[in-house]
Amino acid sequence: MPGTTLTALFASALPAALASATTGSGASPCAEGEQTCELMWDWFGNRTLANWSDVLIGKPLAVLGLVLGGLLVRWVLHRLVDRVALRAESGVLPERVESAIAARRKQRAATMGGVLKSIVTFIVVAVVGTMVLSEFGVDIAPIIASAGILGIALGFGAQSLVRDFLAGVFIFIEDQYGVGDVVDLGEAGGTVEAVTLRMTRLRDIEGTVWYVPNGEIVRVGNKSQNWSRAVVDVNVGYGEDLARVQRVLREVAHDLREDDEVGRYIVEEPEVTGVEMLAADSVTVRVMVKTAPLEQWAVARELRQRIKARFDHEGIEIPFAQRVVWHREDRRTPDAADGGAPQGSPAPQRSGAAGEG
Repeated sequence: MPGTTLTALFASALPAALASATTGSGASPCAEGEQTCELMWDWFGNRTLANWSDVLIGKPLAVLGLVLGGLLVRWVLHRLVDRVALRAESGVLPERVESAIAARRKQRAATMGGVLKSIVTFIVVAVVGTMVLSEFGVDIAPIIASAGILGIALGFGAQSLVRDFLAGVFIFIEDQYGVGDVVDLGEAGGTVEAVTLRMTRLRDIEGTVWYVPNGEIVRVGNKSQNWSRAVVDVNVGYGEDLARVQRVLREVAHDLREDDEVGRYIVEEPEVTGVEMLAADSVTVRVMVKTAPLEQWAVARELRQRIKARFDHEGIEIPFAQRVVWHREDRRTPDAADGGAPQGSPAPQRSGAAGEG
């Protein structure tokens, strides 16, 4: 029947029309190389979903993969830096200087590790950032080409910054100082708290924090690199037997080195160099003690205390300066108070327990 035939044709054409409206033509809408689009087209056969799949799925996944890959590379490189720093601390050392050199190596390893980690992080962030921009369709060729122009601009417009970075690199390579060292940088001095490629942070004995750009450092005096030295000058009277004085000082210094608590900081046998100065009221004898880094001040304080106690026991005089005090008495008559001359004259009085002279 004609009605039945039309109904059958309409029923058979309706699914094809719906499929055509949904998927469009049978040709793939994806451009060459768009794998996400091809995958969505093969799975769902939907042109709209295939066209937007690269923006909604492909690029976010690519960016996420780049970020995760960058974090993984950064973690691996940081572990490698830690291993290199740990190897820098190792080594066979003499027993007496083992703690001193080990502490110095640990300081240098901490400084080296911090600087290398910052460099690694900067490079990884720069590379991953450039690749992310490329994923979003940004032409990175001008960015790479502008690196040379940027270097020239930095050379002319940021000379102090470049100088700071270069100075920081040489400070690190030459091991001029590290975290924990006590240094003198000219106008600023103290304990090094941080070293970066741009600046050095110090804290002096009063607690003041100094930020010194590396390019401004003209000279460095490191008071704690590998070993230190305690220098103690002892003043004795001219009437003392200098040979006896030096013998007593050697005994005191040797006993200090044999001490279980303080002796572990003394690297070598102390040395009494002899007479250093002939002053107006005393003779100066010098004692030098080689110590572990940063321990020279504690050793010197303990040595002075023991020298004072031993000299008191031996009867060796430690002279001190004397001074003359002029005491004026104001003895004036009523007439003198009105402008006359005072009666009496100033009388000198001496103070000091070392005798008059």
